[in-house]
Amino acid sequence: MNYMLDVNEIQKIIPHRPPFLLVDRIDHLEPGVCGIGKKCVTMNEPYFEGHFPGKAVMPGVLILEALAQTGAVVMLTEEKNKGKIIYFGGMDKVRFRRQVVPGDVITLDVKIIKNKGSFGVGSAMAYVGDETAAEAVFTFAIGDR
Repeated sequence: MNYMLDVNEIQKIIPHRPPFLLVDRIDHLEPGVCGIGKKCVTMNEPYFEGHFPGKAVMPGVLILEALAQTGAVVMLTEEKNKGKIIYFGGMDKVRFRRQVVPGDVITLDVKIIKNKGSFGVGSAMAYVGDETAAEAVFTFAIGDR
């Protein structure tokens, strides 16, 4: 089943809040399987004040966090995981391919490739237009809030 979520619905699923909520909407969602989110990057982001003065570039770790939050929505919308929380277990094969700057819209594409009990692995890609901005493989754990 395909779901679409706005920022208010996302906040009912994951505990993140501004300025650390890094997913603006979910355009496609198959609970426990995959999801595609969006992050609209604006000059108003608080990290641009120091990263970098005169040349605003979104920190790579925040792109990874946006991907992880998208993955958390994918997993926490699965019936058995509702009301729980997702924790990072690790990141592998991380690559940054292009800078993300104010005005960019990041497409956050996450696929769950392994899900066993309370642990899993997700493959994640971030795009700006048709260009890859970042990619990674995440391991995660699902816990109680």
